[in-house]
Order: sequence, then C-alpha cells, then structure tokens
Amino acid sequence: MLMDEKKNSAEDQNQEQQRLIELGSGITQGKNGRIYTLTIIGQIEGHQILPETAKTTKYEHLLPLLAGIEENEEIEGLLLLLNTVGGDIEAGLAIAELIAGMSKPTVSLVLGGGHSIGVPLAVCARESFIVPTASMTIHPVRMTGMVIGAPQTFRYFNRIQEQIVEFVAANSGISRERFEAYMMATGDMATDVGTILYGRQAVECGLIDHLGSLKDAFHCLQKMIAEDRGTER
Repeated sequence: MLMDEKKNSAEDQNQEQQRLIELGSGITQGKNGRIYTLTIIGQIEGHQILPETAKTTKYEHLLPLLAGIEENEEIEGLLLLLNTVGGDIEAGLAIAELIAGMSKPTVSLVLGGGHSIGVPLAVCARESFIVPTASMTIHPVRMTGMVIGAPQTFRYFNRIQEQIVEFVAANSGISRERFEAYMMATGDMATDVGTILYGRQAVECGLIDHLGSLKDAFHCLQKMIAEDRGTER
C-alpha cells in the first residue's frame, strides 16, 4: 500500500514538472484552496506559427486547458501571470473571453508588460493587479503582411478595434472614451500612435483594479475562494 502511494506521488510530481515545462503552469495546494497558476508570456501565437526563437503562448494549448480548469472540481481558482508583448488579436481575445466567462474566481497580475492584445488579457479576470514597474501599451489595431487599400479594409480594422474597446470597457473601470483617447494619442510614443501606461497610472485611470504584487494577488484570490465556499453552503 505504501509503495502504491509513493508511486502515485512520483507520478503526480512528474506530471507537475511536465506541465511546468510545456505550459509554464502549475497547481498550488494551500490551506486556503487549490489554485491553478497560468502564465501568458512572450507573443500570443495564433493561426500562424512563429519562429522557434520567439517566446510564445499558443492559444490552442490554453483553450482546452482553461475549459478543463473550469470543469475540474478540485481547482478552486485561477491566477493569471502576464508578461506579454501582444500578438494575434483573435487568439488573444479568444483566451480573454474564455477567462472572463469562467465561474471560478480569477485574478490577473501584470509583471513586466501587458502590451497590445495583452490589455484585454489583463482585465479579463474578476480582479486585476499590476506591479509598479510593469507597463501596458495601448494602440490602434495594426496588421502585418499584405493589406488591400480599400474601404472594406478600413471598416474591418474599425470593427475589430471596436470589439477590443468594448471588451476592455466592460471588464475594467476605464470608460470607452478614455481608452480610445489613449489608443489614438500622438504625444507619447516617438514613432507610433498610442499610450504607454505604467503600474500606478494603469490603476489611476481604472484600467487595472489594484497596484500590488504576488502576495496581494494570492490574498485576493484566496478571499474570493473563501467567499465562494460560503455561497455554496
């Protein structure tokens, strides 16, 4: 019996190590709940495969993983750690929408950067945190590769941009007018249109809920888990 327990324990550790290597994720078991920690780093990879030299987060890995977390009764909360330069818009929004639609407590923490499509990912959790030194870049939608110079292309860009603005405004404390103003600002970036916000600024404008660190994010998530337990009773 003891040998079986040791074998199961070793298998669990191997699975945990493999999960950490492949997805940068892990499960934390504490007295206040079982929390799944998920990292979104580098560039969000969508329909196009990025070079092997680029750090990427693959949306086809995250979507089924998030669905599994939602249905796993043993996992009580999700902690999302962000340090991303952005990437594929559709992939980023797909991940953000999935997290926003979860019934379990979710908390995000921006570390380093939450740029471009990383902004919706930062605000998709129930509560969002940012460390003082982290930055967030807000800019208009842009596309690489061949672009057809036609009115339809302009309307398509506008429609995508509208979806992003609506999502951010609905999942944070910033107004759509202020977010659009940041998006179209011309005095903040040397060779581009947009705005760079740092930790305290992101909180002051309502984009992010709290200025804090890992311990603050964990404390908030544990409190939400405890409240959910009380509701279930």
